[in-house]
Amino acid sequence: MNYVWVIAAVLISAAAIITMYRMLTGPSTLDRLVSLDTLTAVTMCGIGTWAAFSQDSTVTYPMAALALISFVGTVSVARFRVRDVEKPLGGRGPR
Repeated sequence: MNYVWVIAAVLISAAAIITMYRMLTGPSTLDRLVSLDTLTAVTMCGIGTWAAFSQDSTVTYPMAALALISFVGTVSVARFRVRDVEKPLGGRGPR
């Protein structure tokens, strides 16, 4: 049964690393916002996996709070987001 927990931890860690890479290299703010939401979901999966592993249900309360805060943050950022400014083809800044 320990193999299941190790595999789950490796997969969640790999998902978090891939999501962090996308967050750091995303070309637009929407890419970064989606990766932040994904990272929050991966964090909640990690908390849920830890709750199942340790058989401790007290960590589910912070997981519910994280889900609510994440939803409100995503909606507010999506509502008040300013469009990205595209760079000209020459690579120079605005004149």
